[in-house]
Amino acid sequence: MKATIWHNPACGTSRKTLALLEESGAAVEVIEYLKTPPSAQKLAQLYRDAGLTPQQGLRLRGTDAEERGLPDASDAEVLAAMAADPRLIERPLVETEKGARLCRPQDKVAEIL
Repeated sequence: MKATIWHNPACGTSRKTLALLEESGAAVEVIEYLKTPPSAQKLAQLYRDAGLTPQQGLRLRGTDAEERGLPDASDAEVLAAMAADPRLIERPLVETEKGARLCRPQDKVAEIL
């Protein structure tokens, strides 16, 4: 199985999710999303596949998302803000052929393995 993780190596939950993926035997593609942010279109697809709204994938802690009014903004505005400033993306996002998940907590990754 192939898995893609949008990863932040400074995040404990992201590191734990990556370890679970590696332990599963999946062929893991690691994308450090702060260096290589996904497009607004890719984020829309990931959230749709995960059954989430873009607002549910918005990182509030440690960002200015609330000050910018993003929790109440339109999907398109949130996605554009995330693509422009990837610090606004809650992590880690994982995609396999079984779907996508925002892996908070990291055990959610098991749902798509």
